[in-house]
Parts: sequence; C-alpha cells; structure tokens
Amino acid sequence: MGNDTITAIEGVRVGHARLEGIPSGCTVILPENGAVAGVDIRGGAPGTFGADTLNPVNLVEKVNGIFLSGGSAFGLSAADGVRRYLKDRNEGFDTGHGVVPIVAGAIIFDLGVNTTGVYPGAELAFEACRNASSDPVEEGSAGAGTGATVGKLFGFERCMKGGLGSSLVHGGAGLKVGALMVVNAFGEIIDPDTGMKIAGARKNRESRELVETIPALMKMTGFLGGFPGGENTVIGAIATNALLNKVQLTKVAQMAHDGLARTIYPTHTQYDGDAVFALSCGAMEGVEVSLVGALAVIAAGQAILRAVRKAHGLEGIPAVSQ
Repeated sequence: MGNDTITAIEGVRVGHARLEGIPSGCTVILPENGAVAGVDIRGGAPGTFGADTLNPVNLVEKVNGIFLSGGSAFGLSAADGVRRYLKDRNEGFDTGHGVVPIVAGAIIFDLGVNTTGVYPGAELAFEACRNASSDPVEEGSAGAGTGATVGKLFGFERCMKGGLGSSLVHGGAGLKVGALMVVNAFGEIIDPDTGMKIAGARKNRESRELVETIPALMKMTGFLGGFPGGENTVIGAIATNALLNKVQLTKVAQMAHDGLARTIYPTHTQYDGDAVFALSCGAMEGVEVSLVGALAVIAAGQAILRAVRKAHGLEGIPAVSQ
C-alpha cells in the first residue's frame, strides 16, 4: 500500500504521542535539515508558539520542528521537548555561540474532554519526536487529534468527535503537496464534493441526527448559553517538495485556509484559533506559488475529512465511524 499522507514528501517525518489513559496528545513534524516556512493565522482565539519567527521580514529562514498539541495553553510547553530533541542532534540555527533549534507550533483546546489536569508537555513532545518516521501518518484519534471535537454550535454536550488527518496531492512533473490537519472545529464538517454534512452539532445529547446549521444561525442573535470562546481550533501544516521562500510559503499557508472554508462551516470564528504552517521540503524549482497554494487547498480539505472520518468516539461523543 502506498503512502498518501504528508510523509510521502521526502525528508518529512511525523511522530505522535498521547497521554496514557487521557484523551489528549501531541504530534510533531520534523523536516530533514530544517525547512523554510511560513504561517497564516485566521482564527479569533489562536494559541501559537514561534509564529513571529516565520514572518518574512524576520531573520531566521528555517524551522527545525513543528508541534501540534492538545492541552490548550498548557500544551505550548511541548516546544521545550522538541527543542531538546533537536539540540541533542545538533540541529538548529547557528548563532556563532552554539546551535539553537527553531521550533514553532500551535495548540487546540481539548479541556472539555480532558478534565484530569494533566496535559501534553515537554516529555510527551520528546516522545513524539522519538516516534517520528516517514511511515504513513496514523490518522483519526491520534496524537494531537486524540481529544479533538467538532460541531459545537449548541455547546460541547452536543458535539461529535474530531481528529487528525493527512493527505497528499500530486501535481505535474513530480510536484507534491501534503497536508496534516488537527480538526477541533466549532463548525460542522461538510464534504465539498457531495455537499453532504459529515459531522456537526447533534439535535440532542442522545441523537445522531445533525442540526441544520444555516437555518439555526439565521434565527440567532448570539450563541445559546453564552457559548464560551477558545474551545475550538483547526491547526495544521502544508508541506511541498517545491523550492519556495518565506514570502511564498506565507501565501501558500494563506491559500490553504480555503481548504478549511470548503469543509467547515462556520470557520475562522472568534471561537476558533485556526492556524496553518507551510514548509518547503524539496528542491523543485520554477513552480508557481499560486499552483502550490491551489493544491494546498485540496490537500487541507482532504485531510480535514479524513480526520473526522477516521476518528473514534469517546464516552458521550460519537464519531462518524461509529
């Protein structure tokens, strides 16, 4: 069986780790010898680390590791574990006074399912790095997608299970664009090819029947029960074997958000922290950046659908597959 995930791009490794008996986890993306990167953040409640480093006007060109983690703001400590793993391998930015690994990442809010007070941190991220490989990415309720949920228009008690998905899109002359997405969305999930709703808010706690979101929104002046912000987020990364610079990769990350808009409604709300990284992991020259971005839209959308379709339910939170 072939690899149709982001790790089919040469030099890209992905690793997962999860907390034993706890519905939360961490995922890392480790590009060989680092990768030029960009980022675009669209959600109104972001939780990111190292994003400013990727601004095209700033000094550092390459990132050595990307982490995606559960645990809300507590999960940002995953950066320390990734940095320690890379430092042990002498990977990073040469400051002239030692090598400093450049790490960036983002978190999802999964505290609604993880009420233990134990969160992903440096040790779990270090384990995820040790687990990293170029094998096909494990999807569904894996890594940072372990505690992800979707469809919270009427609150957490009527949501469904989200997860982590990855995909690969082939362009001409050997061009590859891959995506890895952690889907913890406020909105519902729609297959743009069929227009069918895949997952979303349920009519009640016991039901598997989904709410008609657009008519419901048109009757609202606010979200029921004063829905709290910051409990959602779709985060992920695009990787390509095209040789692109930071400005171009920022554009790719920007365009990739259209993959969210095609598959999630509503998206980029005040309650989501949507963030997409983009990595150049190859040496294929002369590729038009808008082409890479257009393929990134497809890859991101496919990864989102796979994340939800491959997830396993938690107690009281059904999954599409169950």
